[in-house]
Amino acid sequence: MTIQFDIAKLNSLDELLAVIDAGEDMTLVRDGKVIATVNVERNPEGLDAPKVQRRLGLWEHLNLDIPAEVFTDSDPELEDLMDEPIWPKA
Repeated sequence: MTIQFDIAKLNSLDELLAVIDAGEDMTLVRDGKVIATVNVERNPEGLDAPKVQRRLGLWEHLNLDIPAEVFTDSDPELEDLMDEPIWPKA
């Protein structure tokens, strides 16, 4: 997955480097124009090389308080849509 960073809205270089260190590809943008692309080389030894493991807590400095239910509970709107017919009424 490629992450896009707007240079003007970047708070710190540490945030940018943390994403690169985690192994993410990114595009640096200024005023809507791409100024650089960073591609992290994965498994330079080939497919048999061990994969880089992601670090836990990488985004902890953002203090996001996301309840676990967001990831575990079903979405009521999607459940309602599943009860409706697939084809529109004629």
